[in-house]
Amino acid sequence: MSIPVTFNAFRIDRDDQGNHQASWQTMVADQLSDGDLSIKVHYSSINYKDALAGTGSGKILRSFPLNGGIDVAGEVIESNADGFAPGDKVIATGCGLSETRDGGYSEYLKLDSRWTIPLPDELDYQQAMTLGTAGFTAALSLYRMEANGQTPDMGPMVVTGATGGVGSLAINILHKAGYEVHAISGKQDQFEWLRELGASQCVDRHDLFLGDQPLESAAWAGAIDNVGDQLLSGLTRVIKPWGNIASCGLAGGYQLNTTVMPFIIRGVSLLGINSANCPTPLRQQLWQRLAGQWRPEKLDSICHQTVAPAELATVFDSMLAGGSVGRTVVKIC
Repeated sequence: MSIPVTFNAFRIDRDDQGNHQASWQTMVADQLSDGDLSIKVHYSSINYKDALAGTGSGKILRSFPLNGGIDVAGEVIESNADGFAPGDKVIATGCGLSETRDGGYSEYLKLDSRWTIPLPDELDYQQAMTLGTAGFTAALSLYRMEANGQTPDMGPMVVTGATGGVGSLAINILHKAGYEVHAISGKQDQFEWLRELGASQCVDRHDLFLGDQPLESAAWAGAIDNVGDQLLSGLTRVIKPWGNIASCGLAGGYQLNTTVMPFIIRGVSLLGINSANCPTPLRQQLWQRLAGQWRPEKLDSICHQTVAPAELATVFDSMLAGGSVGRTVVKIC
């Protein structure tokens, strides 16, 4: 079986004047980015980066036109790569999808086998995309923190942007891994849900004051931060000695105003989390953990909604307006 001559995809483009254009439309197979695996797509998901790309609010795409969607789960229908055969279930996240090559909002897709991962047996397509880039980012954050010495007995971990995709999955993964978890969010109406995911304490970000001195009283042993800017700056001042901060998002901005004091006095480590270009061997290892020992126990609850491709634009607008909770999965076919 090969990719049909025509099929549907969420195509992002810009006109001669540079105006953004995006819609679910018919495209021709010859327009697809090249790859040694041909995939029938079953599910994708919606991430903050997808909303930026899909609305033109952020400079995500490096060439035009491209199909949106940085996550994809589907079935191999044609393979020119060793280790993959028709019928194999696979996933891909990041790795240039919807940035330098066509992404997962498409009925069919070509993938580069170097960045394609066999779908773990313990996960189905929908569960894999509930995790997607968000779950992988949370897992990579914990992996890097533990590689740098973080342990549950050091004290509570805090997660910012807690109701979002990365945040909610991070809470549940940390709880599964034996950590006490605190959550920071501006959505008080979701605090009970965050507690169900494993947060023992919820803090309203509107009431949060982390001080303005180079070092303040230490409150947490480590942090997974999805916000950046002032909140990340504040976190550097209140992490306990030898704790780690995993910086994996910038929903609040990309600036960082801090001093060297937390790093040279308390030995705090600031770890950058780049899930998009994570090396394949580590990528495979982390997906096995996500399917096994770190699999979130509340995955069904974290999957807030499943939408059709025609609903993408509406979800994008809601996400950029701060209205999203948990994960949104896209059923392609």
